[in-house]
Amino acid sequence: MEEEMKIYPAIDIIGGEAVRLYKGDYGQKTVYGDPCEIAKKFKAAGALQMHVVDLEGAKTGGTPNIETVKKIIETTDMFIELGGGIRSMEVIDAYLDAGVSRVILGTAAVKDKTLLKESVTKYGEKIAVGADILDGMVRINGWLENAGVTLEEFLFEMQEIGVKTVICTDISKDGAMQGTNRELYKKLASSYNIDIIASGGVSSIEDIKALKEMGLYGAIVGKAYYTGAVDLEEAIEVAK
Repeated sequence: MEEEMKIYPAIDIIGGEAVRLYKGDYGQKTVYGDPCEIAKKFKAAGALQMHVVDLEGAKTGGTPNIETVKKIIETTDMFIELGGGIRSMEVIDAYLDAGVSRVILGTAAVKDKTLLKESVTKYGEKIAVGADILDGMVRINGWLENAGVTLEEFLFEMQEIGVKTVICTDISKDGAMQGTNRELYKKLASSYNIDIIASGGVSSIEDIKALKEMGLYGAIVGKAYYTGAVDLEEAIEVAK
């Protein structure tokens, strides 16, 4: 099975700037500058899609950085999936109207099944779900709260609802540059009829090779890109 794995370089946004947090801590952030300029570099390296998180939206539930997102779309014309505090149909509508290709429901996918089902009915595969995992359990509200549901139960339910894509983040690996949780992704790739995107700890070309061999649908490259640990052009080649 020689499927191409999709590489999603990531931009996290606060106040119109591209940033990275260490293990989700807003107090430990590194600022990388203008998201549009970074997105242009992604495109130049051959990326066809990118992963954007509005970290302010994650806190407020609004669309504080939608103008920045629109600019990225206008500048690059890439496939953009976007997450961060998407908790209402108004916000989903606003982002998709603005040209976002796919929106990601996180906490809302756990807490508001009505919204999840309605949005999947309305938008189909333009709705993705983020599953943030710690010790096998799904975490919500910026990773602070245990949702009381295992990853297996959650993915089975998402499959039943008709969710096409799940971005699965292993919190313990995120931003720590210690490699990704290969065991976890290997299990997921073969167990569900869902496109699984690996997120958290993808920190080397070896990780990308391993995920590709498992038949994973996609992988998000965040911190590893910014530190230079992963060359995006090479990552995209390897994923093919």
